[in-house]
Amino acid sequence: MAQTPNSLAPSGNLEAPRRLVIASRESRLAMWQALHVQDCLKKLYPGCDVQILGMTTRGDQILDRALSKVGGKGLFVKELETALEDGRADLAVHSLKDVPMVMPAGFDLACVMAREDAHDAFVANDYASLEDLPKGAIVGTSSLRRESVLRAKFPHLEIQPLRGNLDTRMSKLDRGEYQAIILAAAGLKRLGLESRIRALLPYDPYTPAAGQGALGIETLSQHPNIKQWLSPLNDLPTLYAVSAERMVSRQLGGSCEVPLAAHATWDQNHMQIHSFVASVDGKAICLASGHAKVQSIEDAEALGLTVAKNLLAQGAANLIPKLV
Repeated sequence: MAQTPNSLAPSGNLEAPRRLVIASRESRLAMWQALHVQDCLKKLYPGCDVQILGMTTRGDQILDRALSKVGGKGLFVKELETALEDGRADLAVHSLKDVPMVMPAGFDLACVMAREDAHDAFVANDYASLEDLPKGAIVGTSSLRRESVLRAKFPHLEIQPLRGNLDTRMSKLDRGEYQAIILAAAGLKRLGLESRIRALLPYDPYTPAAGQGALGIETLSQHPNIKQWLSPLNDLPTLYAVSAERMVSRQLGGSCEVPLAAHATWDQNHMQIHSFVASVDGKAICLASGHAKVQSIEDAEALGLTVAKNLLAQGAANLIPKLV
């Protein structure tokens, strides 16, 4: 298989897979992602039997508390990792922003696919923008990162937690429980719901979470052949960008308990990255950006490390309880 500028080719000596099982959450968006990977793999390996194992995770089951209170986004991946460990599945497909910044021992982030739109999206039925919302309007978000920006810019609004899969969140909006909600644009676009987006929020100040909009595929470290089979699905601009973003988040203890943003772009060997760490109330913020020539994952991570050190030098650790 020929190597393209935006992908990696598997070894020419590797025999094509005969059967692969994809572990996935059962939400509509997660299944779209799994079906997308299934379709890509079938095109790469027409003779391969590619199946999907649908699962419900603890993150899907616990809906009455904020993620930051019940264990973080890792709750969405643990059951899928168990399926990899016991041999029921060969690979697991995740929204990359749900994947912990430090992979558990024995697991690899084997593939990062092309990123969809990384913006946050403003979704409402009766208002065109955040600026149009009246005093006391309820805005739902699952993200402390978004909450910190909203509280800083719109102190007159009421920010409340918003849990559940994408369809559940939209239903809560449509029932009038919220006047507006903020979601990742990528999920809405992937499910054909782009028409529900009233506005895309600008990257400044609504910098996305590390990995937002990208799909990550996880495998066991002990199965390098699976990683090689997946290699043509890697998108180099996305892989380099999220490598820098995840390094920033990793250095700052990144989790859903930390209002942290990191977004990078890579084009023609040049990368730009912007990041912030904030207090949840939005009253304190550390900002950092950087740019560099990037020709490898190591280069990207080095830039991410530089940005993280900049944030820490500004006092970002004082905004992150787990680092204080």
